[in-house]
Amino acid sequence: MSELKHVGRVIATNKKCLVAYRTLPGDANFCLIVPTENLPDIYHDAIINLAESQTGQDAYEFAEALDRTQFPDGGNMLRGLHATGRLVKVPTNSIEMVPAPGTAIVLSELNQIIAEQRGMTVDSLSIKESLTEKLSEKPVVESKATATVETVQAVDLTDPVATAKHYRSQADKLAKEAANFRRLAEELVPTKKKAE
Repeated sequence: MSELKHVGRVIATNKKCLVAYRTLPGDANFCLIVPTENLPDIYHDAIINLAESQTGQDAYEFAEALDRTQFPDGGNMLRGLHATGRLVKVPTNSIEMVPAPGTAIVLSELNQIIAEQRGMTVDSLSIKESLTEKLSEKPVVESKATATVETVQAVDLTDPVATAKHYRSQADKLAKEAANFRRLAEELVPTKKKAE
């Protein structure tokens, strides 16, 4: 098996992830990851296939490939992951890159090595416009509930209580958004009641 870029795991929990951005603009000690273990199968398989593909491996940051690819349901991968709270901001020293079985390096160390090889600082590694422009754009389907995109919040994945709180918060937001979409659909075409 050849080495794969972008594949990692959370050091504290040993849970697998894909690293969308190795560093963030103005915050080089943090990265954005996609925890892969709890993704629905259809999304999990699509993202893993992308990570293993030539497109995924050629991308400097995995988010570039995510932004150019669609899920099987037709939605943009990067925007879909962002809208559903599946892009998680974590410290780079809490992620271990695992390019091949038996090979691992802490992401903060990898970033330092890449910066030294390129003759630049770790702060200069991030793609400046991508994160702020791509994730600040409004979702394709715009409603009152989704008209504003929230900023990415840091979650300490080493703390199960904080992680559970984050997941519950995301579930509440999605439930509210689903209820709003249902209301908008009813306004457009009310559900017909069955005759008794």
